[in-house]
Amino acid sequence: MKRRQFLAVGTAVMAAPALPSVTATAAAPPGTLPSRAAIVATVRRVADQWIGSHPDSGDNGWARSTLFSGLMAAYRLTGETQYLDYTRAWAEKHAYGIPGGVTTRHADNHNCIQAYLDLYELEPSANKLAAATDTIQRMVDSTKVDDWWWCDALHMAMPPFARLGKLRNDPAYATKLYQLYNHTKRTRQLWIPSSGLWYRDERFRPGGITSPHGKPVVWSRGNGWVAAAHVKTLKTLANQEYSDTLKQLVTALRPIQRTDGFWNVNLTDAQHLPGPETSGTAFFAYASAYAVRTGLLPSATYLPVAARAWNGMVTTAVHPNGFLGYAQGVGDRPESSQPITYDTTADFAVRGFLLAGAELAALSDQAGW
Repeated sequence: MKRRQFLAVGTAVMAAPALPSVTATAAAPPGTLPSRAAIVATVRRVADQWIGSHPDSGDNGWARSTLFSGLMAAYRLTGETQYLDYTRAWAEKHAYGIPGGVTTRHADNHNCIQAYLDLYELEPSANKLAAATDTIQRMVDSTKVDDWWWCDALHMAMPPFARLGKLRNDPAYATKLYQLYNHTKRTRQLWIPSSGLWYRDERFRPGGITSPHGKPVVWSRGNGWVAAAHVKTLKTLANQEYSDTLKQLVTALRPIQRTDGFWNVNLTDAQHLPGPETSGTAFFAYASAYAVRTGLLPSATYLPVAARAWNGMVTTAVHPNGFLGYAQGVGDRPESSQPITYDTTADFAVRGFLLAGAELAALSDQAGW
């Protein structure tokens, strides 16, 4: 497949005219949600490609664990048993354990619990959550609240706290979750109240790291992690502040979305390593679709945001065989894992894409499309 070329025009990044692609959404205008069938077909193609090219399911660290919660969303959407079987085999290979052991407080090590919970809810068995409950309970029982020093941590650990608390009918989990969250948000000042966007960590706050053009560095995927954290937590735990924060973040994303549907790696500097990037965009599509589906934001204004993001990824980043490209690899800022190309992918980006597809399909169901 011939790659598309991207040209910088002033401060905006415009996509050159698209060449015909078998992955393109069938004649759907960029801001229009495609049919449910088209969404599901693309989700299948991307999930199947990943499984087919990764016979070894990998470790249970944060990056690979992120993939499996997306794969479980694809299973719930499609009923395809290979997605469930692949995830179950991965979890059993690791004995439903926690990287670093149950005494770890590092949020990255708690990310695998999300997939364990997905499996438990389908096939309840005490062993699936023994280590997960042990490690989170240790944090609930402590007075320490400064563990989540980077914004990605919210995605890794907020959903496990909320979901385990609900399963155990124990409000202490939600209380501890908020204490940790509030420390990240306000004490460390990673949340930017004026815009609703988030710094990755304290190094990027005013007076710290800036772009080559002297602008703030507000990392796309970091904000994607934050958006997904709020969505997944709200699916379990009603909380007005979490809802309001998600609304503010999604609202801030709308005016800085690129014309091709993507967001740049630096949300505050369109000329800082410009180009399409999938991992942040996928999480933003997921959050936007959720905000519309649940009535947090008006459909007329924000459905086109989610649809443009999805259609842009499908047209530009999804290869004919389902490989998902233009994904930034592991890192903590726009410069990480560069260059980002049609042939760069990542397990966590695939997860974000699968989650976005499942949420958009649910939105399509709700609208009766």
